[in-house]
Amino acid sequence: MGLMTTVMSRAEQRGASFSTLMAAVVRRLPWGLSGVVPPSFLGFVLINGFTFCVDLVLLTVLRSWVGLPIWLAITIAYCAAFGLSYVLNRKLNFRSHGEVGPQVALYVAVVAVNYLVWILGVGAGLSALGVEYHVSRVIAGACEAVYMYCALRWLVFRTRE
Repeated sequence: MGLMTTVMSRAEQRGASFSTLMAAVVRRLPWGLSGVVPPSFLGFVLINGFTFCVDLVLLTVLRSWVGLPIWLAITIAYCAAFGLSYVLNRKLNFRSHGEVGPQVALYVAVVAVNYLVWILGVGAGLSALGVEYHVSRVIAGACEAVYMYCALRWLVFRTRE
C-alpha cells in the first residue's frame, strides 16, 4: 500500500507541475491571449504535438519502410499515438480522477468518430486524390486537433459538479 501511495503521489506531483508550468506560460502570452487561452489548451497542444510526431514517425516507418497499405499504416500509427495521448492528457493535462472505465469508453467513441471523419475521411481521402500522404495527414491533423481538444475538455475529462 505504501509503495502504491508513493507512486500515485509522484504522478499527481508531475500533473501538478505540468499544470503549474502551463498556467505560468499562459500568463506570459502577449496581445491579451493570456485571458483567452486556457492552460489546458496549451497542455493539449504540447502533448498532442508530441503524440502527433509519434504518429507521423510510425506512419513513415510502417508505410515507407515496412510497406503496409496506407489505411493500415494510418490505423496502427493512429491507435498507438492516441493511446499515448489519452494517458498523458489524463494524468498531466486534465489531471482527471474520474473512473477510467467510463472515460475510456467515451474516449474510444470520440476517437472512433475522429478516425472515421478526420483521419480516414480527410487524411486518406486527400491521399487517394493524389496529395502526398504526409501533407494529407498534416491537414487532417489540424482538423482533428480542434475536434479532439473540445471533446477531451468538455466530454471525456469534464469535471462533474
